[in-house]
Amino acid sequence: MSLVQQTRSITFKVLGIAALALLMLIPLARVEGLVAEREGRSREATRQIAARWGAEQRLGGPVLVVPQRCLRLHGERTVVVDESDHLLPDRLVVTATLAPELRHYGIHETVVFAATVRVEGRFAAADQALLARDGCSPAWARARVRVPVADVHGIRRASTLRIGARELAFGPDDATVGGIATIGVALAGDDAPGELPFAFEMTLAGSERFAVLPLARTTEARIDGAWPDPGFDGAFVPAERRVDARGFAAGWQVLDLNRRIAQHWVGADAAGALDDAAFGVSLVRPAHAYQQNTRAGKYAVLFVALGFVAFFLFEVLRGLRVHPVQYLLVGLAQCTFYVVLLALSEQVGFGPAYAIAASVTAALVGTYAAAVLATRRAGAMLAGVLGLVYAVLYGLVQSEDYALLMGSLALFATVAALMLLTRRVDWYAMGRGAAAGAAR
Repeated sequence: MSLVQQTRSITFKVLGIAALALLMLIPLARVEGLVAEREGRSREATRQIAARWGAEQRLGGPVLVVPQRCLRLHGERTVVVDESDHLLPDRLVVTATLAPELRHYGIHETVVFAATVRVEGRFAAADQALLARDGCSPAWARARVRVPVADVHGIRRASTLRIGARELAFGPDDATVGGIATIGVALAGDDAPGELPFAFEMTLAGSERFAVLPLARTTEARIDGAWPDPGFDGAFVPAERRVDARGFAAGWQVLDLNRRIAQHWVGADAAGALDDAAFGVSLVRPAHAYQQNTRAGKYAVLFVALGFVAFFLFEVLRGLRVHPVQYLLVGLAQCTFYVVLLALSEQVGFGPAYAIAASVTAALVGTYAAAVLATRRAGAMLAGVLGLVYAVLYGLVQSEDYALLMGSLALFATVAALMLLTRRVDWYAMGRGAAAGAAR
C-alpha cells in the first residue's frame, strides 16, 4: 500500500468517528425535545396549582376614582361627556409577611404562599384640587376607592377599609385600574373629603411572586418571609435587604419621580404602566431540575465526542482495532445518560439523579470497553475518564456564572492532553498496521 493510501486509511477512520459523533445529534435532539415536553408539563402543573390556590400577586394601594360630568364642544354643539378621574394617595406604606410552602400536582411541585399584608397611607387634600377641571363637575356622591389585586381569587381575608372616620366593607368591583382587577368601596359624600387617612389588612394567597404597585407620591414597602432563596425583581431594587438561611427581609422606597405613572389621570391612561412599575420578590427554587437538564444537554455533543476520543486513544496507543459499531454503541450509552438523568431528576432531584446516571453510564461503558479492548485495566481507565468528564459537566451545570470559563479551560486541557499523549504516535505506521491487518 502506498504512503498516500496509508494516510487515507487513518484519515477515513478519524472522519468516520467524527461522523458518528455528529450522528449522535439525532438521539440528543430527541432528548432535548423530551426535556422541553416535561418542562411544559411542569408549567401546566404550576398553572393548575395557581388556579386553585392563587396566581402571582400584585397589590396596590387604594385609588380614589371620582366620576366627572364634563361639557365638551363638539363642532358647534356642546355635549355632555362622562369621565372618571383617578387620584393616587400622597403616601403609601405596605408591610407584607409571606408564609411559603411547596404544593404538589402529581410529581411536580411549585412554591405558593399566604401573605399577611397591612396597607396604610393618606390622600392629601391639596391633590383633590386636581379634580377641579374646567367644564367638569366631580360627582363625589358616586366616588369609589378601588384597590388593585392581580388575582382576587387568592383573597383569603380582607378587613374593613378604615378611611377617614369611617369603616367600609370591601366588595367585588367590575372595573379595573390600569388593566388590573380591583376590589372597592363606595366613598359616598357630597363634597371633597379633604385629608383622608386610610388603612386595611388582607390575607392574600399566591404563587411564586408577590409584587407591590407604587401607587402613591411616596411608596414604602417592606416584605419578609421564611424562604432562603428570594429573587428581588421588578422596576426597583430594595434599598435594604437581608437574606440568610432563615429567610429574607427587604425594604423599598419609591417616589413619584421614579415611575411613569402620573399622580392623577383620566380614564385608562395608566394602562400598561402599572405592571412596568411593579416591584417585589419571587420565591425562587435554585437551578430548577429542567433548567439543569437543559444546561447539561447543551454540552452533550462535546462530551459524547470526548468519549469517542478517549476510546480512540486506547485504540491508537494500544495498537487495537475497534469497529465503528462499537463506537456507535458507546455513543448511544452516553445519550441514554441524559434520558436516565431527566427521569430520575423528576423523582429524587438533580444532584442525586446526576450521581446515579453518571455512575451507571460510566460503569456500563467501562465494562463494555474491558470486553472490547480485552483488558480490564483499559475498561477501568475508560470508566474513570468518563467519570471525570461527567464531573466536569456537573461543574459546568452548577456554575452558571463561570460555565464559559470552566468549559474553555476544560476544552483547552483536553486538547493539550491529546497533543501530549499522541506526540510520539507515527500515524503513517498506524496506516501500515491497519493495512497489514486488513490483508490478513
